[in-house]
Amino acid sequence: MSLKTLDNSLELLQYFTRENPSWGVRELAKEVGISHSIVYRILSSFEKYGFLVQDPISKKYELGFRFIEFGQIVKENLRLSDFVYPIMKRLAEKVEESVFLTWLDRTDGVTVEIAESSHKIKYEVSMGTRTPLYVGASCKVIMAYLPREKQKEIISNGLTAFTKNTILDEEKLFNDLDEIKAKGWGYSVGEFSESVFGLGVPLFNRENDIIASLTISGPEYRLPEKDLESSLAILQREAEKIQQYLKQYNSHYK
Repeated sequence: MSLKTLDNSLELLQYFTRENPSWGVRELAKEVGISHSIVYRILSSFEKYGFLVQDPISKKYELGFRFIEFGQIVKENLRLSDFVYPIMKRLAEKVEESVFLTWLDRTDGVTVEIAESSHKIKYEVSMGTRTPLYVGASCKVIMAYLPREKQKEIISNGLTAFTKNTILDEEKLFNDLDEIKAKGWGYSVGEFSESVFGLGVPLFNRENDIIASLTISGPEYRLPEKDLESSLAILQREAEKIQQYLKQYNSHYK
């Protein structure tokens, strides 16, 4: 396999997203700008090894179960369930809201662990949800600790409005990121989902590089900004326990 073919193959995989989970050969070829015969060969190869499956009726391709297997391996390597999840569960019980561990992956934050609130009305996100770093407390608290050049690169790729509260002004976003870094925590309301708050703190590896965030989230009416102090103190206390673990164990994850 040539390097060009490998690049094309990996690029095609990135088009299989939560918003667009299935693709036909010709529509994907048109979207990517690659010959449909090349796309067909690549998708057929992925199907052969279980990375994609093809619907027998629509003939469209979707991600296969091999990715679940790989995702589980990554999760086991992090040993999140052994150590981190019990802390998150305890935190969720204390603040009575859902708790999310979000991992830095290039220009996105990926939800890798969840401890759900016991409330019937709660904010729900699926494992593996990928969110741009410029939106919401869980991601912006990560972006705030990236070098300015990396922040500019992310912004230059374009800012999409998820709600009316998503910050799209470059200067305002930089100011927000600087404020988050100065405080050591971030709070947002309705930036990614309407009427949902996020209160997040950063997590670092052994080299003090930002790698993740820990966030509590729920309906806005249950934690207005004026009532943050108590929940923030609990969040910071529990996050410190996770922080100590990450610095001892998985410094190579960035």
